[in-house]
Amino acid sequence: MSGLFASLSQSVLALNAQSRGVETAGRNLANVNNPDYSRQRVVFADRGSVVTAEGVESIGIEAKAIQQIRDSLLDRQLARELGRTAALEAEDSANARAQAALGESIDRTTETDATDVTGQGLAAALGDFFNAFQSFAARPTDLGERQNLVQRADILAQRFNLTDTRLAQIQSDLEVQIQADTDEVNRLLANVADLNGQIGRLEVNAPGAAVDLRDQRQARVEELARKIGAETRANAAQPGQVDVFLRDAAGDPVVLVSLASVESSVAFAGDRMTAAASGITLALNDGAIKGHLGARDGVVATLRERISAFAGQLAGAVNAAYNPTGTTGDFFTSDAAEPAASIRLAAGVSPATLKASDGGPAGANTLASAVGALAAKKFSLAAGDAIEGTFSQYYAGVVSEFGRAVAGTEGRLEDQKNIETLVRQQRQGVSGVSMDEEMADLLKFQRAFQASSKVISIIDGLLDTVVNGLVRG
Repeated sequence: MSGLFASLSQSVLALNAQSRGVETAGRNLANVNNPDYSRQRVVFADRGSVVTAEGVESIGIEAKAIQQIRDSLLDRQLARELGRTAALEAEDSANARAQAALGESIDRTTETDATDVTGQGLAAALGDFFNAFQSFAARPTDLGERQNLVQRADILAQRFNLTDTRLAQIQSDLEVQIQADTDEVNRLLANVADLNGQIGRLEVNAPGAAVDLRDQRQARVEELARKIGAETRANAAQPGQVDVFLRDAAGDPVVLVSLASVESSVAFAGDRMTAAASGITLALNDGAIKGHLGARDGVVATLRERISAFAGQLAGAVNAAYNPTGTTGDFFTSDAAEPAASIRLAAGVSPATLKASDGGPAGANTLASAVGALAAKKFSLAAGDAIEGTFSQYYAGVVSEFGRAVAGTEGRLEDQKNIETLVRQQRQGVSGVSMDEEMADLLKFQRAFQASSKVISIIDGLLDTVVNGLVRG
């Protein structure tokens, strides 16, 4: 009897253990399309053995734990690659907006030459402006040419104003996005700390048991990496917990989350990200915030500065040719601090007041010819000018340089996405759910469950025979 009852107890334990296997395989299959899920497996173990009159007997098998299949090294590597990808994506997005602000066609696949700049932006407006001045010089008394010149000049000034306004707005939008991302980072830090606390409480007596919470925490850590390039490490006191940190300028870690506490939030002001608790400046090595900041103070700022230099040189050169004595009125007016934003036609310039010359017969055109000749004039930084080369060459160079920067960012982003994909596939090979594998496990556990059920059924029959036989006897 004792042998049958012991076998029955062991079979019940086996039944329960195999049912946990079925449940785990089903959970894995249910999460096959969940990118934040890491596959789980049941850890089976013998409950031990006892000494009986018949000898040593096994107590039976049990499902001791549900184990999460993760590789912490791959997790950290993928988080780093996600941060690098996010930085390049943010920069590439800002570049695309800057190109739209220019209104020029840029070939991103090849190096743009000075003659390749086309579109309806400043390049076209500049050409129309000088063509109008040359036509005015040829027919200085023609009212139509005068009206056309004033219109083209006004369009050119407006193009400068609008381009500068758009680029300034892009910089402003990037700063707003950085502030929004900073708020999101602080929310994620609090979320990670809270998950650390929940995991710590649930795993007091069962280390590694809070598998779903660990998945959620890893997802939040990867979001942090995308935003600010945050890193993690196992807490020295409690290995099941993670510390989140960034690095300062010297490369030393600045802990932001430790166990269930947010040690410091982050704050952004001007061009610095700091740990709010200590005021330490944090080095932004990866993440979308780095990309936004790099675009705001890098490519977009440089583009805006060079266009401003272009506007300032144009206004100064045209005024010098149009008003050589400085007494008869300038053609353009502008603020030296922000030439592109402020360039305008001078108040007294109209079709009726245009000057083709400072005197002489009705057909004299010395001033108009001088301004028209500026289209071919070469300026030099060495001579104290704000630009190098002719106006068209300088602007083409600005756009070409911007085009190369855009192409370079896109090339780096494409390479980085390939690397991220490879690392993601490596992690997927470890932590991802395989439909084939889980279906095979499901069938295996099903057969084991059925076998355990069959054993219980047989033992039940044996017990019935013994008990009923004793009664009949």
